[in-house]
Amino acid sequence: MRKASQVTAPARAADPALESLFDVHEATLPNGLQVRLLANHQAPVVSLYTFFQVGSRNERPGITGISHLFEHMMFNGAKKYGPKMFDKTLESSGGRSNAYTSNDMTVYYDDFAADSLETVLDLESDRMRSLRISQDTLTSEREVVKEERRVRVDNDIAGIMDEELGTLVYKAHAYRWPVIGWMADIENITREDCQEYFRTYYAPNNAVLYIVGDIDPKKTLALVRKYYGNIPRGPAPAKVLNAEPEQKGERRALVRHPAQSPALMLGFRGPSAREDDTFTLDVAQYVLTKGEGSRLVRSLVYEQKLCVSIMLDWSWRIDPGTILFYLELKPDSDPQKVEAALYAELEKLARDGITDRELQKAQNNLRADHMRELATNNGRAHALGHYEALLGDWRRLLTLPNAYSSITNDMVKAAAAKYFAPERRSVVTLLPAPSEA
Repeated sequence: MRKASQVTAPARAADPALESLFDVHEATLPNGLQVRLLANHQAPVVSLYTFFQVGSRNERPGITGISHLFEHMMFNGAKKYGPKMFDKTLESSGGRSNAYTSNDMTVYYDDFAADSLETVLDLESDRMRSLRISQDTLTSEREVVKEERRVRVDNDIAGIMDEELGTLVYKAHAYRWPVIGWMADIENITREDCQEYFRTYYAPNNAVLYIVGDIDPKKTLALVRKYYGNIPRGPAPAKVLNAEPEQKGERRALVRHPAQSPALMLGFRGPSAREDDTFTLDVAQYVLTKGEGSRLVRSLVYEQKLCVSIMLDWSWRIDPGTILFYLELKPDSDPQKVEAALYAELEKLARDGITDRELQKAQNNLRADHMRELATNNGRAHALGHYEALLGDWRRLLTLPNAYSSITNDMVKAAAAKYFAPERRSVVTLLPAPSEA
């Protein structure tokens, strides 16, 4: 591949159409809790998101997986609303709730009728203030998470390979371990570990509330102050140091596991979410693998018939993330030949770039996906939190359409040459092994 030239994206303005939709009211309580309120009176419903600034990157060896385990713990009752009362109270009003944990954040959300707003704030503030952390609850949820790990990782080919790839791509950074954690760590997390974790990371000064829907921002803020205002601050969380050394060359691992056919998983060290190349790689991702007519699907699946599927996952992260390719091969495919075909396509991208039609199609798809995300209260609340957590300011979501429209062919070529360089890649090859049965 040729050496990448330096191509910088121009400064971007907010999209006027989006700007008119996001009249966000902001406040910070004395205890550090940040609040973002957005009224939308189209229907009498509301979405509430709580973003806690903690994920697997905040963990350490010995307690990996505690962020995800704690997500489960949060639904087991608190001082006012006991075990099973959270969901029972919410669902009795027609509401629903869920949560997820990632490398960088832990997120809880509720969708409910507007007249249940005060009840939901009471529910959420109760578990932030006084979560019930008992040994029985920990033991029960630990077993649930262990079974989840067995299903999603230990007995799943993609899960096994992804875990192996993480240890190749990262040597020092906390991204090297899986979000669900190592099994031995899950088994040994103590109640004391959970209590310390809760006091530090689930304190109001480490959280942001996003409330979107049929609300009066002034009255809603008064309710937030009423229910959250007396929750004490926690200690300042330890800063996560990005001490990952520069990768000097290709890294490889071979996995043998009972399977019907070989598989490949490749990771290229990418940028952090706040770097301009992040948006350029979004465009490249759409060109390479979005849809049946995308470059890699057309070439490797339909024309060369080397694999049955190919997926590219480029997920934004606070610190430099991973551009991940996953290829499910045909039973008679040679992994080395498939690798060579993939590298040829990536080199072609770096050398020749993309066509005007490919660029326009990718930009159209990215804009459409972004607009679809913002079509609901839930989507808007999540977008506010997601982009603020990763980009530092929720207002950055207003600039995304212009960010994508400013991407050029030269920028795509430069990014491909830089990030798909051989010395940045890590490769996991899975070869079928005889079944133990």
